[in-house]
Amino acid sequence: MMDWWKLIPALLAGYLLGSVSVAVLLTKRLSKGDIRKQGSGNAGATNVARVYGIWVGLATLAGDGLKTALAMFLGSLIAGEPGMVIAAFGCLMGHCFPLYFGFKGGKAVSVSAAIGLFLDWRFFLILVAVFFLTFFLTKRVSVCSMAAAVAYPLGMLVLGCFPWYTLALGCFITVFVIFMHRENLKRLIRGEEPKFTLGSRK
Repeated sequence: MMDWWKLIPALLAGYLLGSVSVAVLLTKRLSKGDIRKQGSGNAGATNVARVYGIWVGLATLAGDGLKTALAMFLGSLIAGEPGMVIAAFGCLMGHCFPLYFGFKGGKAVSVSAAIGLFLDWRFFLILVAVFFLTFFLTKRVSVCSMAAAVAYPLGMLVLGCFPWYTLALGCFITVFVIFMHRENLKRLIRGEEPKFTLGSRK
């Protein structure tokens, strides 16, 4: 029987690792600026790619994936599979509300994707397929992100190999990602949401 108190250090480890904002650190090193004051103002891989180019955006995405994988690995060491899932939740919260950067971070997309990859590569492929199919149809990353979020618990149910607490995390991710994109939703309704284009730091 698992010692449930171990979930607390797993959650804390996940949050502290998630609070390492790769987007902020990387762009500050490149330009001494703050990505949260550039482009859309979001500390995420998409905004980094828009402002600094695709390769910097991909480096940000890779960094977010690495911190998520490390958080989930540590969580599993501390408290097994439940610890891995609670650490993933902590990492998600840290990414969006980072302790080290004034609680202003990203919109949960890159970490959610990394969680999916770490859980099951087949599940990750489902999310990627939904994302890129939606991108092909709309060219709007915000719509792709929300579509993949909606597919999160559905993909889990299709595979049918996840315990209830992992499915609960998937349902939370759906609601949370859509909540974090609420301003995008307002712009979509007004017809003002821009399509994805690569820009420069100017």
